[in-house]
Amino acid sequence: MADAIFVAVILLIALLVGVIAYGLSPPHAFRIERRAIIAAPAEKIFPLLNDFHAWRTWSPWEKLDPEMKRDYSGAAAGVGSAYAWESAKAGAGRMEIAESVSSSKLIVKLDFTKPMTAHNMVEFLLQPEGSATNVTWAMYGSQAFLHKLMGLVFSMDRMVGKDFEAGLSNLKAAAEK
Repeated sequence: MADAIFVAVILLIALLVGVIAYGLSPPHAFRIERRAIIAAPAEKIFPLLNDFHAWRTWSPWEKLDPEMKRDYSGAAAGVGSAYAWESAKAGAGRMEIAESVSSSKLIVKLDFTKPMTAHNMVEFLLQPEGSATNVTWAMYGSQAFLHKLMGLVFSMDRMVGKDFEAGLSNLKAAAEK
C-alpha cells in the first residue's frame, strides 16, 4: 500500500513538473482563422471592417453587453483609428488599425486587458472571386505561460473560432443587404 502511494506521488510530481516545464518553454505562436464567401464586392465589405463604428452591425461581441462602454479615438477610419471597450461580459481592451489596404487587407493591433492580458494581431483579407468575395478573418500572436497552460484544457481555436464564424455570418448578412 505504501509503495502504491509513493508511486502515485512520484507520478503526480512528474506530471506537475512536466506541465510547468511546458508552460515555461518559449512562447508558442498561435493562429485562429475562419473564412466565408460573401456575395458582395470587396468595396462594399471593406468599409464595414475599416471603420470601428460599423463593427456594431456585425461583431459577435458587440451584442454581449448593452452596458458596454466604448471609446473611439484617432482617425475616423483606417490607419490610426482606435476603439477601446470595457464590459462586464466582454472584458476590456483596445484595438487600433495598423494597416489598411483599400478593399483587400486590414491589420488590427488587439490588446486585451481583462479578463487577462494578451497582445495579438487581427487580419482581414478580402479576395475577389467573381461577383463574390472570400473574406478571411484571422487572429495570431504568441502564447505565454498562462495561455499555454489553458490551451492544454481549452481549445482556443474552438472557443474563438465559433465567434469568428458568427461574426462572418453577421458580416455576410450586412454586406449582402
